[in-house]
Amino acid sequence: MSVALVTGGSRGIGRVIAEKLASAGYDIAICYSGNEAAAQETIAECKKSGVQGICVKADVSNTEDVTNMFAQVKEALGPVEVLVNNAGITKDGLLIRMTESDFDSVIDTNLKGTFNCTKAAIKDMMRARSGRIINITSIVGVQGNAGQANYCASKAGVIGFTKSVSREYGGKGITVNAVAPGFIQTAMTDQLPENVKETYLKQIPLGRFGTPEDVAGVVAFLASDAAGYVSGQVIEVTGGM
Repeated sequence: MSVALVTGGSRGIGRVIAEKLASAGYDIAICYSGNEAAAQETIAECKKSGVQGICVKADVSNTEDVTNMFAQVKEALGPVEVLVNNAGITKDGLLIRMTESDFDSVIDTNLKGTFNCTKAAIKDMMRARSGRIINITSIVGVQGNAGQANYCASKAGVIGFTKSVSREYGGKGITVNAVAPGFIQTAMTDQLPENVKETYLKQIPLGRFGTPEDVAGVVAFLASDAAGYVSGQVIEVTGGM
């Protein structure tokens, strides 16, 4: 049984990714930063697919936390063979009002967190001469977005990181790809005003917002044998936006 670790897997897109990978037969580990009840719920759902699962509290921006998390996962389930770097935060605001801590905390979680977890996973993957690393970036990391200079910078950084690491470790049988969602309906986006949602909708040729399942399907493909020759790619899941 293969082991998949999904960071930020307690809710939203991360939760659906974890459940999708569990349904494909992976034992699941997730990390969460605050809401233990939600993390336990996710693992309970994953276990309905007949797999094992654990959740670990960890701050992905903290190297020691990440080292401890990988040790716990390895002891409980085995070495991580599929890593989904999904943990992310936003602290939106116009550049002129953005504080240094607003910038640093988003970069630390979204970009440094991806670095920390990838570095922690890579040794066992090299030993096994196989592995899948899937980084969740965003369409705004490709095209930018007003009021999100910190978030866009972090997600653009994840794209550059993905392409570099794919070149470094392709020879070891490890694929590294990124998934760039567009406007995905989650509890966070549900709170946006209707007029803002309508503006976004007009930009989407498929005429609907994406769902977490749309993203999870692409992640499951990249984790599978069918994607064995796909690496260094950024796959946009945007409805053609």
